[in-house]
Amino acid sequence: MIIAIWGWNSLRETPLDALPDLSDVQVIIQTSYPGQAPQVVEDQVTYPITTTMLSVPGAKAVRGYSFFGDSYIYVVFEDGTDIYWARSRVLEYLNQASSDLPSDVQPKLGPDASGVGWIYSYALVDRLNRHDLSQLRSLQDWFLKYELQSVSGVAEVASVGGMVRQYQIVLSPEKLRALGIPISQAIEAVKQANYEVGGSVIEQGEAELMVRTRGYLKSVEDIRHIPIAITEESIPILLQDIATIQIGPEMRRVVADLDGLGEVTGGIIVMRHGEN
Repeated sequence: MIIAIWGWNSLRETPLDALPDLSDVQVIIQTSYPGQAPQVVEDQVTYPITTTMLSVPGAKAVRGYSFFGDSYIYVVFEDGTDIYWARSRVLEYLNQASSDLPSDVQPKLGPDASGVGWIYSYALVDRLNRHDLSQLRSLQDWFLKYELQSVSGVAEVASVGGMVRQYQIVLSPEKLRALGIPISQAIEAVKQANYEVGGSVIEQGEAELMVRTRGYLKSVEDIRHIPIAITEESIPILLQDIATIQIGPEMRRVVADLDGLGEVTGGIIVMRHGEN
């Protein structure tokens, strides 16, 4: 009788998982190298990181995949390895490999999730047609996504579908050639125009006043009036004189459709490793 009661109590308290996590302990390294062909990504990004990861303690396999503009590396560890210990080791060795990568490449670790971490998907649908796909995507990226990421046990909220708005600057080769302005000068001018900087303090009326310049770009008009160069007659050449500035969608390589009724914006919620 005692054994039966003990067995029934143990069965009642034994945790059950409808989808047991049988996947390997792995850490994903994702690196973006925009505009580069897969072979270039392989030679300059995937190969240097992969060879460095071979020395990570506890790693039993390292798999690298190169795509157009993206590199994915999977570092698989021995069973029973603590996921956060594994992530810290990978991060240490990733710092060693950074010197072998292009200067504008920044690798990052994937979410601390497992292969069965995809737990929920949702879509943002405007039945009244008051918002376009870019507005729905902005709502997802800048509001809803952050609220869901604050929920306990959520490792990542990935956005899908919609259109990402961006400021587009289309330079005119003919105007650049006529004015003798190289493309690099225009690019550098845009970079220098979009930042704020402090200028220390000044004393006035026995009080200290902080000095700063305000230069963040906030609209298309701000971008149009960025000075690029000055002519011999001391006339400034603005960006609008050599380029067309507009707001448009980022180039898309994937769309999200809901029940065949058209495009939508949505998200995928990934559960943190070890959560339920």
